[in-house]
Amino acid sequence: MNVRSQRIPRRQLLRGVGAALALPWLEAMGSTLSAGVQTDSTAPIRLGVLFMPNGVRPGKWIPERSGEDFQLSEMLQPLSPFQKETLVLSNLWNRASKPGDGHYVKTAGLLTSKTINKTTGVDLNCNGISMDQIAASHLGKLTPLPSLELGIEPVPTGVDGVVGYTRVYGAHISWRGPTQPLAKEIHPRLVYERLLRSTRPRSEDSLADKQLLDLVLEEANQLRATLGANDRRRIDEYLDGVRSLEQRIQRLEDEDGRIWKPRASLDTAVPPPESIPEKHAEHVRLMLDLIVLAFQTDVTRISTLMLGNSVSNINFSFLEGVSEGFHSVSHHENKEDKLAQYQRIGTWHVEQLAYLLERLRHCQEDDSNLLDRSMILFASDLSDGNAHNPHNLPVVLAGRAGGRLRTGRHLQYSPDTPLANLYVTMLTALGMDIQQFADSTGPMENVLA
Repeated sequence: MNVRSQRIPRRQLLRGVGAALALPWLEAMGSTLSAGVQTDSTAPIRLGVLFMPNGVRPGKWIPERSGEDFQLSEMLQPLSPFQKETLVLSNLWNRASKPGDGHYVKTAGLLTSKTINKTTGVDLNCNGISMDQIAASHLGKLTPLPSLELGIEPVPTGVDGVVGYTRVYGAHISWRGPTQPLAKEIHPRLVYERLLRSTRPRSEDSLADKQLLDLVLEEANQLRATLGANDRRRIDEYLDGVRSLEQRIQRLEDEDGRIWKPRASLDTAVPPPESIPEKHAEHVRLMLDLIVLAFQTDVTRISTLMLGNSVSNINFSFLEGVSEGFHSVSHHENKEDKLAQYQRIGTWHVEQLAYLLERLRHCQEDDSNLLDRSMILFASDLSDGNAHNPHNLPVVLAGRAGGRLRTGRHLQYSPDTPLANLYVTMLTALGMDIQQFADSTGPMENVLA
């Protein structure tokens, strides 16, 4: 017979000297949450966005059949374990991105469905607010962080002389306001610190070099002794996972002898951190793990991850059969060698989505799991990179949003259905009363349960 856990608050933190660690959901937290926080009857729903630049290989993305009886295309095969939790959406486009040449209008306007102002300088204007930030305005007051913006590549400088846009546009998909792009964090350790450490300054003694769990372990053990068997197992798995993630980051930083040290105060200029993983695949996986951790602890319910900037030419030669950068092979000129590389890179990105979905599915929350209580949008801002085609964008929506989405289907809409319709649908699933977003004509048919 299980010992019933003592009742503890949902916002319970494990605290040590200069550190605080949020807990995952435990049975002892019960179904009634503190005032101002959603109750169990309206369980927390998370929204994640994964942006992939440069489009996908033509003819290899869209499933042949629609409806429930569809088979995943070649490039979508990594999602086979999650087919019942996935929606593949065809024939969507962002009309506002058509006026601009190249990539920048498409990238910066992906989540706003608005046309950016053409500029070579600092006077950025996307003419809207991105969908994720509208969601953050609704849910952000319930969590310590309204949203979390992540990336892999730093913000570039200068002007793209081919199309005449500042490259800064190509490094942002999240906009708090028309002239307010949200800075993304590309350094895993800094994201980790932001999520798991308190903002109180630490002294420069030996405590500054101790790992987070060392600081909170005593309180964790005291709490564990008061919990029932299920919660003890859950908290052990959670702490083991955090320790593993921390050790992975530490190991990566130790490889070249550079150990992360606390940064100076925010108003003090400091050089960029140096210990970002050199291996692209490891960098991406760490960022995905951090999204899971952020969602699991409920530090935030909104996160975006740019898997590359506009015109990203990350070298994917670590993949078998690939010898060039991403942007280079996206301009394939219908040459089979480049098309094959283009397809392999795109499939690799879908594999990363599958990795995130598996991690979320593994995280139990109440009588459900994080995948069932999330919406994960995976999209590129153009279809065929060679033609910079803004029509029929590659779009996947995974997760059931707490049962509010009807998943497990390939839905083919009329050509050039507004992408903004999907955003209306997603915001509605988050509990918002949204009648209009950009050029939307209404919610997507057959998506909401």
